[in-house]
Amino acid sequence: MLALLSLSGCGYHLRGAQDFPQALQHTYVMGASLTLHEQFRKALRNADGQLTAAPEEAKLIINILAEQVSQQVLSLSARGRSNELELFYRVEYELLAADKQVLMPRQRLEVKREYYNNQQDIIAKANEEAVIREEMRHSAVRLIIDRARIVLAGHRH
Repeated sequence: MLALLSLSGCGYHLRGAQDFPQALQHTYVMGASLTLHEQFRKALRNADGQLTAAPEEAKLIINILAEQVSQQVLSLSARGRSNELELFYRVEYELLAADKQVLMPRQRLEVKREYYNNQQDIIAKANEEAVIREEMRHSAVRLIIDRARIVLAGHRH
């Protein structure tokens, strides 16, 4: 317990724990898929923030303009099946203040991952692909929140 208190006193934070600007404490996410919306909810909850139910309650609005998941085959087996895949997750978004003023105009974010598609264990690979896609959404949310933090810090000065 003493070690944990001393670590928190020196500025150390557990992985995923972040100090959010006041505006990020009450955020509304508009236009996101259910899975992306859930990733935002988790990320904000981990930082003692929350997603608001309505844009009027928020200090920051993250407007998801487009969201796309795709894949590309990188290599084929001798039988013509995909051995290696590259997964893409693309999000286009903008950041708005509570009064709908644009804080950050439309931005495009892309997260890529490669993985080996073992044709001998198709069920396990389908589960692995779902986990990878979830991690990609999580990475996109972290990047959007980090960019929002930077934009908000610039608007305070």
